Amino acid sequence: MIISSPSELDDTDEFQEETSLIASVLPKSSELRELIVPPELHGQRLDRMLVACVPEFSRSYLQQLLEDGAVTRIGLTQAKSSLKVKAGEAWTIELRATPQSQAFKPENIALQVVYEDAHLRVIDKPAGLVVHPAPGHWSGTLMNGLLGLDPQLTDLPRAGIVHRLDKDTSGLMVVARSRLAMDALVNKMAARDIKRQYVAMSDKPWTIAKQKTVDLPIGRDPANRLRMAVVDLSRNSGKTAKTHFHVLSQSEQGILVRCILETGRTHQIRVHMASLKLPLVGDTLYGGQIHALMPRQALHADRLSFDHPMTGQAMDFLSPLPADFESLRQAWSLSYNEIA
Repeated sequence: MIISSPSELDDTDEFQEETSLIASVLPKSSELRELIVPPELHGQRLDRMLVACVPEFSRSYLQQLLEDGAVTRIGLTQAKSSLKVKAGEAWTIELRATPQSQAFKPENIALQVVYEDAHLRVIDKPAGLVVHPAPGHWSGTLMNGLLGLDPQLTDLPRAGIVHRLDKDTSGLMVVARSRLAMDALVNKMAARDIKRQYVAMSDKPWTIAKQKTVDLPIGRDPANRLRMAVVDLSRNSGKTAKTHFHVLSQSEQGILVRCILETGRTHQIRVHMASLKLPLVGDTLYGGQIHALMPRQALHADRLSFDHPMTGQAMDFLSPLPADFESLRQAWSLSYNEIA
């Protein structure tokens, strides 16, 4: 660990807006329960009837059961949440574990812990590790690994995770180990007081001023819901986003860029680099090309700085370039100064 003053900033606002998919109470085994729609729920939506008639389980968990075909009437599966129910109808729900409800479980996952104390950990996340359970990744995530280290983190929202990195982005993250620390870190994130820096690589030439600030709003791409995009806020939903770029080194093959964020929108660096016609190496979602030495997006969170939420001590952490980054950097004869 290196102790120094804080550096530039980045936070992940979108992550703070998410709610957990995990039910607070889960059935210990599969149970068939018969429900009769009471008169006061006549004409209500099916999902609202389930919430009223099975109040010990979360709305999210009951929605999962609906989608998984666990709700039936006269032997027929019904998965349409908006269906209107009638007084006196008989429904059956199978209360069972779902992939989502089982996601909040400890797993033995090797994590690189670069610092820890009673209140927090700093993790150096490898590329390929998903941060939080989501469709297609209900296990094997950073959250599962954190629970494997600290089973008591089940008492914390998202097991203490307060910000995230994309699956194929590597680098530093801070996670809480206590509720006091988590609340303080969330507040610091909202106030832009947790500061991260990134490095990125593109195989396109840098033809603009050595330093460039991109101040363009980002929202869901209207033409492709899997992507984010620079949007016109007068016509599309989105949020303001600002990124500072500084070219560290360039050669005939490509460039190495320092990235500093003032906001933390989903895919912000990737979208803003693409807006400059400088898509990241390996980032095929935003127009980048795969390289034999870099099969994933060339983005690494190499520096993390914040004041300790409990002690106030200034903390500054550096992460060396991972092997794929370093191999491509050397192949392209690019220089890298982690302090720059």
